[in-house]
Amino acid sequence: MHPSLSEAGRLLCAGTYLDAAYRDRVIEELYVHEERFVAPSYGFDAVRVLAHALQARRAEAAWAAGVAAVWALGLVLAQALLLFLLLPAALLGGAGRIARRRDRTGRGSRLLELLLRASGWVLLLGAGLGVLQGTLEGTTHVAAARDGITLLDVLTRGLEQEPLGFLVRLPVLGHSAGLLYGWTALIVFGLLVLVLGFQRGHFAHVIKNSLNRARYADPAADPASGARFARARERIARTQHGGLVLYGVNDPFCGAGRPHRPWQLSVELRPREGAVPEPLDNARIVERVRPRLEALRAPSPHGSPEAREAVLDRLRELVLDECVFLPADGLPGAHALDLSDRALAEHREGAVEEGGERRRHFLRVRVGGWDENLVVTVFVRVHTQGGMLMLEVAPHVLLPVRQDFQEADDIAQRHLRNTFFAKAVWAVRRAPRSLGTAVSTLSGGGRGPWQIATAGHGGALPAGPAVSVRELAARADASLFQLMDVDRYVKTVQDRIVAGVTLALHEAGWHTEEFAERAVTVAEGGVYIRSVDHSAFSVGGSGHSNQSGTHRTDRGNGDGA
Repeated sequence: MHPSLSEAGRLLCAGTYLDAAYRDRVIEELYVHEERFVAPSYGFDAVRVLAHALQARRAEAAWAAGVAAVWALGLVLAQALLLFLLLPAALLGGAGRIARRRDRTGRGSRLLELLLRASGWVLLLGAGLGVLQGTLEGTTHVAAARDGITLLDVLTRGLEQEPLGFLVRLPVLGHSAGLLYGWTALIVFGLLVLVLGFQRGHFAHVIKNSLNRARYADPAADPASGARFARARERIARTQHGGLVLYGVNDPFCGAGRPHRPWQLSVELRPREGAVPEPLDNARIVERVRPRLEALRAPSPHGSPEAREAVLDRLRELVLDECVFLPADGLPGAHALDLSDRALAEHREGAVEEGGERRRHFLRVRVGGWDENLVVTVFVRVHTQGGMLMLEVAPHVLLPVRQDFQEADDIAQRHLRNTFFAKAVWAVRRAPRSLGTAVSTLSGGGRGPWQIATAGHGGALPAGPAVSVRELAARADASLFQLMDVDRYVKTVQDRIVAGVTLALHEAGWHTEEFAERAVTVAEGGVYIRSVDHSAFSVGGSGHSNQSGTHRTDRGNGDGA
């Protein structure tokens, strides 16, 4: 399956409509920071994710403007009541921020959150009961300028004279404000609920229609507009699936996921008895490894061709290529760099034998499982130096997309098929904090254009990717089935790598054919050799846990999505 059509990519696109923070990070990394090269897109198309992120931001900004307009209308028609409602809105907004910070960082007082939330709802209840009573009594008052001034005067005098008692009586003040406006407040509130309900319905329709599996199969249907997006699309397309990987020194494998027990092995080359050893270069070793890895695509013999073709093992779709890692620092310009196949061939020819630090050649093996939700990529590097053979194997794993993104279709379906009453309740619950959300959306939407206009990213020196939009959306763990698949893919690929290297050494007359069969991967993350006949060796593991590290997916960015 082409990466642009994968299920993982579709879920990432849906996630830009569900999570504003994720959407902002996508836009910042792929759209605002023109100087950054894009992290490799394993199993998805970053261009499509960016297109939907921009569309989602435009739509949400439009709806946020509508919500702000309703609040402004309420301020005109029910000034005192709307000014009072800013208090519970601020309290509920603060409680929400504490909850989100606790979910994100683990820090945040539950007691303070509960106190703010309870206070906000008590004030809302007082105002709501007043509006209900005023409606039943037929009150229809339109605000005058003095209403707001009177309310502010009451608040100021109450806080000055008896602060604690006045705070206790705030719900009564809200009841009085609600009673004053009655039908006026009810109409404004109903209009606000209607706008919020339509906003939710709009995003549900987008996920249900524009991002369903059949529609997603046509990339031409993606929303796309603007000269800047066209430049971003070209820049991303040049690098995301190419063999030249432009990296930042602090995170060279950005985009590949978490390291999964990388290891390295150094073996002294000794002639085999009865054979004349031949010079052995890195390219020759790679050429012996490739066929063994490619053979993994072929199903084992079955009783019939039909049974053979019915095999669904993801190893049949194994992707094998050679890539060259180049440091982004020091390059003349992000747009001027030659990333053609010819340039890749030249870099490959130079890097495969040089064994350098900054430019590195890898054999790259990728297996995409679970509709590209689970991507295993193994980077292999071999080098001979001073009579030693050095083998480096760096498996990386992209874990499945976040659970809430996985449930995007269900969220949309549930909302669209829900009752009118349930939709109304959903909108009513979100109405009190809708002003803060709208203001945050509008200010966040303006941050990107402001950065583009003032930060000078277009003229900055080239840089490697700061984050991977796929890694940002990855879960922290996977199911047992998926973890079993990861181990199977990694062990299978590593066995073939070791077998290929062994074959190359044997054909060249070197005595190391036994060591690959005795190598075992242990829990600490190293490769240990039980027996290597007539060979001196050294082994290094990279860690003492199942995963030796993680990429930083919460790095600092330009403004601190």
